[in-house]
Amino acid sequence: MKLKCVAIDDEPLALDLICKFIEQTSFLQLEGRFSNGIEALGFINQNEVQLIFMDIQMPDLSGMELARVLDGKKNSDKTRIIFATAYHQFAIEGYKVEALDYLLKPYSYEEFLNAATKAFSYFEKLNSATPISSNLAESNAVPEYIFLKVEYQLVKVILKDIAYVEAYKDYVKVHLISKPNPLLSLTSLKSMEELLPSSHFMRVHRSYIVSLDHIDSVSKNVIQIGKHHIAVGDNYKEAFLEFLSKWMN
Repeated sequence: MKLKCVAIDDEPLALDLICKFIEQTSFLQLEGRFSNGIEALGFINQNEVQLIFMDIQMPDLSGMELARVLDGKKNSDKTRIIFATAYHQFAIEGYKVEALDYLLKPYSYEEFLNAATKAFSYFEKLNSATPISSNLAESNAVPEYIFLKVEYQLVKVILKDIAYVEAYKDYVKVHLISKPNPLLSLTSLKSMEELLPSSHFMRVHRSYIVSLDHIDSVSKNVIQIGKHHIAVGDNYKEAFLEFLSKWMN
């Protein structure tokens, strides 16, 4: 699966950069680039677009105004927005129109990729009623890694190396197969759930997300991953049992 994207920015250099990042990301497909919101809206109304990367401050039709127009459209959940702007104060306003993420200029490819991976996970879950997991595996579209903020740096984390993720106050602990000590990242478990591909990870408790690939055994609603035992919460039991039934078949 590739997400069909458009880029919108009235600054030529910023527009070139976002298009470059889209084109070098395997699970994104650039469908159009626009320097103003009015032209972009015309294209979006006539074509299937899943993901929009756009600036907020633009002449004629601002990014926020365009977002409100799109939010009022039917099936608005099938088109999501990632804002990219130089003004931090717009972050709260951006989330009011349910932007999927927010990139503060200047941003790196790693930060862009983190936001794009979050979008991929969102659409994977949106389409979970269809059997896309095998198609994703065949096309290698599932991202191989993510970047997490650990202390004052972005750390590359290979998805196959993640055993499970644990909520810890305002942080999460990311337990890895390759390291004895977990990574501590200032983010929420909900954000991690959105970031990690649901074909390989599942939330099984209000405090835990597990890698389905690293489950060693299950006994009486307790998952064993290596030496660690993780209880399946009551609110997550039905979904996990459904996964188990497919696993056993």
